[in-house]
Parts: sequence; structure tokens; C-alpha cells
Amino acid sequence: MSAEQFVVLGLARPRTPWFADVGQWATSAELPIEFVRCVSADEVRARIGSGRTYSALLLDEDSPGVDRDLLALTAESGCASFIVAGPNPRRRWTQIGAVGVLELPLTPDALHSALRTRARSVERIDDLAIRDRAGNPPSLSGRLIAVVGPGGSGTSTIAMAIAQGAAADPRNGGSVALVDACLDSSLALLHDLGDVVPGLPELVEAHRVGSLGPDAVRNMLWVCAERGYDLLAGVRRHRDWTSLRPRATEAAVYSLRQTYALVVADADPEFEGERETGSLDIEDRNHLARHLAFGADLVVVTGRTDINGFSRMLRLTNDLLDHGVDPERIQPVVIGTSRVPQFAREL
Repeated sequence: MSAEQFVVLGLARPRTPWFADVGQWATSAELPIEFVRCVSADEVRARIGSGRTYSALLLDEDSPGVDRDLLALTAESGCASFIVAGPNPRRRWTQIGAVGVLELPLTPDALHSALRTRARSVERIDDLAIRDRAGNPPSLSGRLIAVVGPGGSGTSTIAMAIAQGAAADPRNGGSVALVDACLDSSLALLHDLGDVVPGLPELVEAHRVGSLGPDAVRNMLWVCAERGYDLLAGVRRHRDWTSLRPRATEAAVYSLRQTYALVVADADPEFEGERETGSLDIEDRNHLARHLAFGADLVVVTGRTDINGFSRMLRLTNDLLDHGVDPERIQPVVIGTSRVPQFAREL
């Protein structure tokens, strides 16, 4: 595959044929592109203003909201705008800011040629962060344990216990990090931190345009001397979650694993993505949990001893298997014991 990579935004009406074709070319790797579908001109503006670098914007001629201002905003961000239209476009699009018009039917070769000649190639943030000075992707040095479970199943308590036990193990050299990767973060409260800045949002933000060395990463965490590990506090408000951009988040997790011998993450039990829901927003919201679960050396699934607890733990385990997690890396942990002697023996 070509070393070049293009991140392409797209806007078209539902069920537009060329829109689906571009998505298929991206998914099958027929073209070296990451295709980000948008449902409105406002979403295009929001994504362009997010700070992420985009190579190009493909706009269907019939899409509402396509105007000079949108094309100007796109051009100011360094993103090339292409109008996809029939043989006789209804407007002179290049005169109001588009860099070109792609004639229907759109083909992979025509799109690739336009991107190579008029758009910039974008090296993904995770590739920038996860390469050594020779340009090679180094192997991960630190292990990762993700702890997930339904609400009220003791997930945070188990994560703290694992981190404290690992910190006491001389094989880890006292290099253990506990990460609060939950939307409803609680580890800062459980550790009685006087402040929660810096935390996960600051670490991710620092990786949006680069990477941090081990000392800088450690400065983002709180030293819990009595427990033997360092703590990365979570988000302070729900709206902070939207700042955790996927590639920067992956790079931040990578830096943690390069800095610590073991990283224990208290994560959300939500793994649905676009394939399951048809929503990119849901995939972005769940990206951190999906990334942690798929990349972890061990996924600990917590649950209670009652019938509802077992049902929820089984459902979560099936979600992990559907997400592609190796069953040998999944470890169920049941919290509490039954008061009925027969059930206790069965457990």
C-alpha cells in the first residue's frame, strides 16, 4: 500500500451512490484514505474547527449548506474542497472557492489523482507518535490491564487493588500507573486528590500535535506514595470527553505504556461503534474504551454474584468477544459471595 495517507471529509444526501462508494474504497483499503462521513454542513464546520488536520472535503453538489463561506473556511484550514457533480454542474464552483469538480460517475482513479495533485497527504497522529527516530514503529514495552464492568460492580476498587498489588511486585520496579478512563470518573475522589489538573484531557491534548517523553508523561500523573503507583485523573466534566480525539488518545496511551512497566486502566464497558450503531459519534465517544480493551494484555471483567450481575457480566464478555478481544485475555472477577451455602460452593 502507498505510504501516503489522506483524511477526507464527505458531505452528501443519504443514499447518494458515490458517497457509499468512497466509504467502501476506504474500508477495503483500495485507496489510502480515511473517510469521515458528515451529515450536515454544521458538522463539517465543527470537524474543521476541531484542530484535526484534513486533506480534502468532498461535497455533493446537491448538499444543503454548501456555499462560499463553507468553502472559504475549508480553504483557510488547508483542506481542499472538491465538488462532486454531473457533467453539467449547476454553478461555477471553482469561482467561489472549490479547488476542483469531480465528474460523476466517480472512480477510484479519478479521486486518487485529484487527491495526489490538489490535496495534502496527512500522516496520522498515531503514526507520528509511535515511531522511533529511524521511522520504525517500536514495540510496546509496558503491559496494559483494562478493568471493565457494569456500574456498581466494583470496577474502580478492583483496578486500585490490581495497581497496588502490582506496585508491590519488585518485577515492576515500582513503575505502575492507574488511569481513570471513565466518562463518570471517580478515582480522583477515591484518592482524595486536592486538585484534578492535570489529568487525562491534558495528556491527550499534549499528544494532538506531538508526543511527550517519559519525564513529561510522569509530570501529568499524581504520585500516590502510600499505594506505590501514579494516578492519571479522569475528565472533570462530561463535555471534556469530546476533546479526547481518537488518534491523540491512542498516542497518549502509547506514551503511558512507554513510560510505565504496567498501566492499569479503569475503563467504561461501552464498545459499540459505527458498525453496530451506524453512528460515528458513538464510535468516537467509545473510542477510548474500544482502544484499551483491544490493545490490553488482560481485560478484567467485574460482576456481582446475583443473577442480574452474572447476566450483565456475560453480556459484557460477549461484547468484548464481538469486538475482537482474544478470549484468553479475558479474566472474569466476581465481587462478593452468596449468602446461600449451596450457591457459595458453586461459585
